[in-house]
Amino acid sequence: MNKDLKVLLLVLAALALIFTSTACSAFNLDTDKVKVIEKQDSNETAGQDKSTASDKSTDKETQNSELADKGDVLQADTEEYIKSVIEERAKTVLTAIKNYDMEKFSDAVHPEKGVRFTPYTFVDVEKDLVFTAEEVRNLANDSKTYLWGYYDGSGEPMNLKFEDYYKAFIYDADYLNAEQVGYNKTLSYGNALDNSFEVYKNSIIVEYYFSGIDPKYEGMDWRSLKLVFEKKNDVWYIVGIIHNQWTI
Repeated sequence: MNKDLKVLLLVLAALALIFTSTACSAFNLDTDKVKVIEKQDSNETAGQDKSTASDKSTDKETQNSELADKGDVLQADTEEYIKSVIEERAKTVLTAIKNYDMEKFSDAVHPEKGVRFTPYTFVDVEKDLVFTAEEVRNLANDSKTYLWGYYDGSGEPMNLKFEDYYKAFIYDADYLNAEQVGYNKTLSYGNALDNSFEVYKNSIIVEYYFSGIDPKYEGMDWRSLKLVFEKKNDVWYIVGIIHNQWTI
């Protein structure tokens, strides 16, 4: 082998060594970078997922809280509005009832539907007695005995003159000074089914409620009176008087 060929081979060998060394260095560096990048991506993703889940949970709790608050406000606003619409009208009607002024009371009776009297809270549209405004006007002096329903517990027929029915199932407490007053809000709960809002649709029901009268009965003598109003020609007329009390 001549001298020139040996020199060429040495140069080629040196270049090959340099190329191999550089390639290895580059490969190792790239590998390290990939590992670092993978680690960073993993941590950031986990952190973002955790943060997102936490944010979503917080947002949901905030939304639920806001909805609950809005619900309370809406209910309060609705009841306050209904109260502003009917409070004075209801007081006028209840005052006439308290004073046993059937003349004045009859003026508030619905001109077409009359007024239905319900002795206990379940409204029986087939059996509860209904009187027209003209009939109500004469009830104060009416000596006729009517079947108003049946007594709770005994099941005995409730055969009474209006005056006696009035004392037992209309103004049997000073409802004008009731402990609580509800406007389209049920205050009294007992064993009997309350279907008043089903029977009287599109109405306003004002409930005058006592949680008890005599402390010795420990609340078992609770009672309430509900006046039911329906609107006709921009006037709120009474269409129902519902009495409620503790039943067996």
